[in-house]
Amino acid sequence: MASDSAPFEAPDSKAGPKRDANNDLKSLPLPEVEERLGFSPNGLTQGEAQKRLTQYGPNEIEEKKGNPLLKLLTYFWGPIPWMIEAAVILSAVLKHWPDFFIILVLLLANAGVGFWEEHQAGKAIDALKAQLAIKARVIRDGKWATPPSRELVPGDVIRLRLGDIVPADARLLAGDPVEVDQSALTGESLPATRTPGEAVFSGSIIRQGEIGALVYATGTNTYFGKTAELVEEAQTVSHFQRAVLKIGTFLIIFAVTLVAVIIVVSIIRGNPFLTTLQFALVLTVAAIPVAMPTVLSVTMAVGARLLAKKKAIVSRLVAIEELAGVDVLCTDKTGTLTQNKLTLGDPFAVNDGPAEQVILNAALASRADDADAIDLAVLGGLKSDGALQGYQVVHFQPFDAVRKCTEAAVTAADGTSFKVTKGAPQVILELSANATQVKADVDQAVNEFATRGFRSLGVARAEGEGPWQFLGVLPLFDPPREDAKATIATALQMGVDVKMVTGDALAIAQETAKALGMGSDILDASGLGDVKREETPAMAESIENADGFAQVFPEHKFHIVDVLQKQHHIVGMTGDGVNDAPALKKADCGIAVSDATDAARAAASIVLTTPGLSVIIDAIKESRKIFQRMNSYAIYRIAETLRVLLFVTAVILIFNFFPVTAIQIVMLALLNDGAILSIAYDNVRYKNQPEAWNMRLVLGIATVLGIVGPIAAFGLFSLGDKVFHLDHAHLQTLMYLTLSVAGHLTIFLARTRGPFWSIRPARVLLLAVLGTQALATIVAVYGIFMTPLGWGYATLVWGYALAWFLVTDRVKLLAYRVLNPVTTEPSSGVTP
Repeated sequence: MASDSAPFEAPDSKAGPKRDANNDLKSLPLPEVEERLGFSPNGLTQGEAQKRLTQYGPNEIEEKKGNPLLKLLTYFWGPIPWMIEAAVILSAVLKHWPDFFIILVLLLANAGVGFWEEHQAGKAIDALKAQLAIKARVIRDGKWATPPSRELVPGDVIRLRLGDIVPADARLLAGDPVEVDQSALTGESLPATRTPGEAVFSGSIIRQGEIGALVYATGTNTYFGKTAELVEEAQTVSHFQRAVLKIGTFLIIFAVTLVAVIIVVSIIRGNPFLTTLQFALVLTVAAIPVAMPTVLSVTMAVGARLLAKKKAIVSRLVAIEELAGVDVLCTDKTGTLTQNKLTLGDPFAVNDGPAEQVILNAALASRADDADAIDLAVLGGLKSDGALQGYQVVHFQPFDAVRKCTEAAVTAADGTSFKVTKGAPQVILELSANATQVKADVDQAVNEFATRGFRSLGVARAEGEGPWQFLGVLPLFDPPREDAKATIATALQMGVDVKMVTGDALAIAQETAKALGMGSDILDASGLGDVKREETPAMAESIENADGFAQVFPEHKFHIVDVLQKQHHIVGMTGDGVNDAPALKKADCGIAVSDATDAARAAASIVLTTPGLSVIIDAIKESRKIFQRMNSYAIYRIAETLRVLLFVTAVILIFNFFPVTAIQIVMLALLNDGAILSIAYDNVRYKNQPEAWNMRLVLGIATVLGIVGPIAAFGLFSLGDKVFHLDHAHLQTLMYLTLSVAGHLTIFLARTRGPFWSIRPARVLLLAVLGTQALATIVAVYGIFMTPLGWGYATLVWGYALAWFLVTDRVKLLAYRVLNPVTTEPSSGVTP
C-alpha cells in the first residue's frame, strides 16, 4: 500500500517550465522520486488520494471565467447598441418620455436576452465537456479503476496505452520504451522515444507502446500548464453561419440605404430633423437582425443537447451542420456494423498439430487486463481457468500499428523459455521460418474461414532464441448487429451511402456486406498503392462506387476520404484508434466510436457514447432537423425585414406620412425577437437527402414573402384612409397591429415547404406567437403608448391578416414550385 510519508512539496506553479534544481521531480533519479511520492505498486489508498486531492486541487487548468457584469456591459457596446442609445438620448432631448422608456426597454431586453442565451449556450458546452472528460487508468487500493483524469493526484500509478492522451506529468516505470507525440505542446511533429525513468507531459499522446507511470505533477503544476480539451468553444464559423451573416450584412446595407432615403426626403420636405432622426434610428434597429447571433447560438446549443440524448456528443457545435450534409458515411465494421463480441471457432493447426496448443500459445500472447475483445475471445477458448498456471509471462509487448501483433516472453514451469506471438496471419507468416512450407495450407484455411465470415488470427512460437514457427490459425466470429441491416436501409433512404471500412480480408468483408444488404463491390485497399498520390479518374470512380473497403490500414482511411471529397461528397468517417486521427480530422464530419482512444476522440467532430450504426443515423436525422430550424429562421428574418422596410419607406415617400411611430417600431422589434427565439424548439421534418445551403431558394422565398406583405399592408392602409377615414393617429395604430399580427403569422409560412398546416408547430412556438400577439392586440385596443383602436378595428385587422395569410401560403407554394420544382415537403421525422 501507499506509504504514509508526507506528500512531496509541489514545484513552483508559475507559468512556464519549472526549473527548481532542488526539487525538479522531472529529472531527479526515479527511486528518489518514488520515495518522495510514497510510491507503491498497489497505488495510493483512496483515503490518501482524497487527502492529496484536497491539498493540491483537481488535475485541471481552471478556465478564466469572465466577470458576468463586464460581460453584460459588452451588450451595450457596439454599432447596434449605439443606435438604440442614440435613440434613447434623442427621445429625452425631445421629451418624448413614452418613447424614451420603451426604447430603453428595447435596449435592456436586447442585452438581457443576448446575455442569458449566451450563458445558456455556454452551459451546454460545459455539459458536453463533462461528458467527454478524459479518463485515466489508475491503481488505487491495489485495484485498477478509470476515474476522470481531473481526480488524479501526485503519487498515483497510472497505465498509459496506445492512443491515450497523457493525463498528467509522470515518470515512466519499468517496461519497454514508448513513442510519445508532443506536437500539441512543443510543435515537434515527430514522436519522441521515452524510456523507463523519463518524464512524459500532460497533453502528449502515446503513439506506440504501453507502460506504467508515476504521476508527479498535476493541474497548474504540470510542466507546460496545459490539459487536453476534447470540446472546442463555439468560435468556429460554419458555412451556414457564414451564409446567414452575409444575409445579415445585406439586410443592414439595405436598411441603411432605405433609411438614408427617408432622412434625405424628410429634410427636403422640411420635417423636424430630430424627430426624423429618432424615427430613422429606431427603424434601422428594428430592421437589422439583432437577434440573429442569439437565435443561431440557441438553436445550435439546443441541438447539441438533443444530440447528446441520442448518445452523440458534439465536440464542435458547427459539426451539426456538417453532419446534416453528409452523403457518404465510411463506417468501421467491428463494433459498428458488428457486435464486437468475438467467439472462437475450431482452430486450424499446421501439420495436424493439437488445436489446444494453438489456443494455449495465443492465450499466452494475450492479456485480460486490457479488456481487448480479441484477447478476451482467445482466453475464453481455453478449456480450463488453470490452463495458464505454471507459465510466467516475463515480458509482454502489446499490439501497435507498426508491428501489428502482440508478443510475450514466457518461462514455463520447467524453467524453459520461449516466445509467443499472435496477429494478422500474413504478418505472422512473414516472421515465421516455416512460412514456405505452410503458406499454402494457411492461405487455404484463412480463405475458408473468410467465406464463412470468420476473421483469422495467426499464432507462432519461438523456442529460446530460436526462429519463429507458425503454429496455426484461430477463427474469430463477430456477428452483425441485429439493427445494422435495417439501419443501413434507412440510411440509403435518407440519401446516405454507407461504405464499410475494415482491416479484415476481402472475403470476410464481402460476406459481412452480403449479410447486411450492402452490396458486394468491396475494394481491396491494399491495391490503392501510394496513398499520397493523386488517383487516376478510373480508380477515383472505383472508390466512389465501392460498397466498402477491405484490408484497410489507417493511412488508407485518409486517402479514401480525400478521394471522395475531391469527387464533391460530404464525407463522414468513423474511427477509434490513434492512427485514425488524421482521417477523422480530414473528414467533413469525423465520428469517434464509443470505445475510441483519447486521440481519436480529440480529432473527431462527433463522439459516440454507445456502439452501433443506428446512433450515427439518429444523429444525422437530428442534425437535419436542426438545419431546418435555422433555415426557417433565415427565411423569416429576411422576409420580415423586407416587409417592414418596404412598406414604411413607400408610405413615407408617397404620402409624406409616418405609418407607424418610433415607439410602435420598438414594440414590433421587442415582440418579434421574443417570439422567434422559440423556433429553436420547433417541430420540423428532416429531408430524405443531405442538407445543403441553398441561398437562391432562401432568398427567393423570403423575397416573395417580403413583397406580398407590403402589398397586403397597403390594402388595409387604403381601407383605413379612404374608406374608414381614420385620422393619422388611429391609422398608425391600425398599421402597427397589422404589421405585428401579419409579421408573426409569417413565422408559420416560413417554417414549412408545404402548406402551413403540413407540420404541427411546437407548443412553445405556438404559445410564444399567441402570447406576443395577444399582448400586441391589447396594447393597440386600449391605446398603451398609442391611440386606442378598439375591438372592432382589431377584429378587422385579425380577419384581414388571416385572409392574406391563406393567400400568401398559396403564393409561397407556387414560389417553391418555380424555384425548386423537384422538392416537396419532407415526410420524415416530426420532432415531438
